[in-house]
Amino acid sequence: LHKSLRDALIKARKDQKLSQRDLAVILNVTHSVIGKIETGDRRLDVIEFYEYTKALELVPSETLFLLFHEYQKHGGEG
Repeated sequence: LHKSLRDALIKARKDQKLSQRDLAVILNVTHSVIGKIETGDRRLDVIEFYEYTKALELVPSETLFLLFHEYQKHGGEG
């Protein structure tokens, strides 16, 4: 489930044509924070998730809905 979230956030970042450094500037964090989030070395808390998705022009609730829909579709595995 966490990997699916990371994959979705990476795809959204790339769809926006943003580098990790670009996103870091928007979120006012270091680029290494973005790298750690994308590799799974660091997880987002709920407030960070909200800010992260908004920075990527995603709707947080829709992002969660799609993530959990995929999770359920695969029998709750992963």
